Amino acid sequence: MEDTKVKIYPSILSADFSVLGDEITAITDGCADGIHIDIMDGQFVPPITFGPMIVPFIKGRSDLPLDIHMMVINPERYFEELIEIGVDSITVHLEACKDIKKTLDHLDTFEVLKCVALNPKTSLENLLPFLKYIDRILIMSVEPGYGGQKFIPESLGKIERAKNMIRSNGGGTSIQVDGGVNLSTIKLIQDAGADIIVAGSAVFNDEDAGTNLQTLRKYAEGNKVK
Repeated sequence: MEDTKVKIYPSILSADFSVLGDEITAITDGCADGIHIDIMDGQFVPPITFGPMIVPFIKGRSDLPLDIHMMVINPERYFEELIEIGVDSITVHLEACKDIKKTLDHLDTFEVLKCVALNPKTSLENLLPFLKYIDRILIMSVEPGYGGQKFIPESLGKIERAKNMIRSNGGGTSIQVDGGVNLSTIKLIQDAGADIIVAGSAVFNDEDAGTNLQTLRKYAEGNKVK
């Protein structure tokens, strides 16, 4: 289990790709805890983003943990390539896998953190039989596929229930939350029980990404900037 202090993983989905190298440097220097990389196939979710080929570019510019969020059908197609690149965690969607246990068994053959994401309408109870096989739950607090969406308030209760479910089953699984993170929601998300918070547009906007990241962290810790 990851330590109890909340971590912030900027999502490069919202970065300016014309200066992506600079954006990666900014969040690395701004003390991000990891880099969240959304891979979408246009099938599980409508958008098509980047494939595994962008990961070596990012890895070459930062030593931060690389967190792969696979919004794709049959994600195991890409496991070996991603592992060879050297990613640290791979998240698959419960809804995108025909046999989630088989997918997790496949991931278990690699040295990588095994994570499962749940869409907003998917019940936590669907994941309970597989909890002992995973390192992390990713709770989507917006519908997957697009950045800049508004946080779904009901997600806070889901985070709290996930925390209780993990404790009731002996702990050992961390909680990541992705979607709608900003200065107004980050403290609420942390207080609900999140261990890792993914932030996209709140980090990558017209201001410096590193400065935005540090401001988010201050708000998460309850230290609002005047």
